[in-house]
Amino acid sequence: MKALVLVVSDSVFEGRTSDISGEFAVRALSSRGFNVVKVITPNKPTEILKNIRENPDARLIIVIGGTGPSPRDITVDTVESLAWRSFPGFGEEFRRRSAERVGLRAILSRAGLYETFDGRVIAVLPGSLDGVEVGLSILLEITQHLLEEAERTEGPHRVS
Repeated sequence: MKALVLVVSDSVFEGRTSDISGEFAVRALSSRGFNVVKVITPNKPTEILKNIRENPDARLIIVIGGTGPSPRDITVDTVESLAWRSFPGFGEEFRRRSAERVGLRAILSRAGLYETFDGRVIAVLPGSLDGVEVGLSILLEITQHLLEEAERTEGPHRVS
């Protein structure tokens, strides 16, 4: 199954900093059997949307960066414009686990999990390595079930 890791960062895109978080995500997803494509994009809504649309066969999309309170943190808002539904429990659990690691500033994160109309799953995680580690630790526990349910249009729910 194909996954897209989309790193949203002007400084990484321009080559001023290296991409540690995206590389971690690629390794984590690859180790779970995903065929991973990584793209680095500037912090622009049109570029984020373009890169998601240009990878239509990616069933799982991890977008890294742009989840904070800054006016430049537009990733969550951009992804929400594509979303059919959201899963608020993911963000709640992310902030709970993050607060244990970094304190109350974790509650400022808008990390989230979404499903598109065509059954793709998009997780939006902070740009920090710590944030990606926390987010993937949660996401990889539920990904298989979520992707199966996102694809299922008929038949009984699978509980296991």
